[in-house]
Parts: sequence; structure tokens; C-alpha cells
Amino acid sequence: MKFRKKPVVIEATQWFKDGDHPAVVKGKLNDAPIFWINTLEGDMMVVPGDWIITGVKGEHYPCKPDIFEQTYERVE
Repeated sequence: MKFRKKPVVIEATQWFKDGDHPAVVKGKLNDAPIFWINTLEGDMMVVPGDWIITGVKGEHYPCKPDIFEQTYERVE
């Protein structure tokens, strides 16, 4: 069986640095800064350039730029 994703308008912000998005949490791993988002599926790392998507229930999750470009198009 095949399925098509229902069309839905999402909110998204491209993340570049600490402080760009309130859902991004900063931490350290081996004294190096790391960033992540608490998602419904667990913590997910984010790196500069990732898109932060707000889901239909207000949840947040990251999306890599190439996947975002293939999946979404801008609406006015």
C-alpha cells in the first residue's frame, strides 16, 4: 500500500546559533558545546543550518536543510 502525506502548513525557522530558537537546548559533550531539541521521540541534535519545525500539536523537531528543501515549499 502507498500513502500520500496530507497537505499541512507548518511553521519553521532555520537555526544558526545559540539563542536563535527557544526550543534549542545547549549542553556540553567532552567540553564541546552541543545543541538539541526535546522532541516527542526523544532528544535530537541540531547543528547550524538545520530547520526547526513546529508540528501540528505545537511540538518542535529539527530537519536537515536538504530534506526540508525536498519536502516543503514556501507559502504566503
